[in-house]
Amino acid sequence: MPAARLQLNAPKDKQVTAQQEVKFDFTVSNFTLGAASPGAEAIDLAQSEKGQHIHLIVDNGPYSAHYQSKFSKTFAPGTHYALAFLSRSYHLSLKNPEAYQAFQFTVEEAMANEPKLYPLNEPMLFYSRPKGTYSGAEAQELLFDFYLINADLAPDGYSVLATINGTTTFEIDEWIPFTLSGLPMGENTITLELVDAQGRPVNASVNRISRTFTLKS
Repeated sequence: MPAARLQLNAPKDKQVTAQQEVKFDFTVSNFTLGAASPGAEAIDLAQSEKGQHIHLIVDNGPYSAHYQSKFSKTFAPGTHYALAFLSRSYHLSLKNPEAYQAFQFTVEEAMANEPKLYPLNEPMLFYSRPKGTYSGAEAQELLFDFYLINADLAPDGYSVLATINGTTTFEIDEWIPFTLSGLPMGENTITLELVDAQGRPVNASVNRISRTFTLKS
């Protein structure tokens, strides 16, 4: 979907809001929220019954899915950084450069005097999937997806180390979709880390992330 575009209307980058409830407003072009993605019926992965959506990740926590371009969420006082990107109905991120927005906002006026700002122009790595609990057939094959900004993966450049359950590590030098299979039932943990061409961890504000998900038979 190379023409899909996500535009941020509110909050503006570095905006200060007096309320803990933050109103988000996006403009989505060439992409229909709430619709099944083309070819989704032939893909044997967990699907959202509500269709295509926006993934919103704040402070690199687990994403929330939104099926409308306008919505509200409540946050603690302070400065927060956020990534929003378009997602297919089977939760695969759109990776074209117009399909995401990275921004930050400060909640409550009292926090605006010395806000902790984030360098959103440096390499940043975000975890997306797997997430939550998978049961039955959905637990057999999982979408593995993450999001990168300000960094291109290449055999002689940046790469992502993905460690599964602390024992098996894969080096990923191409930003493409992957699926995982053969994982044990119960809790599983994936740790992601962005490294440079020499295999050294990138000293970025957002880099190493671990996330646990559950499989049930």
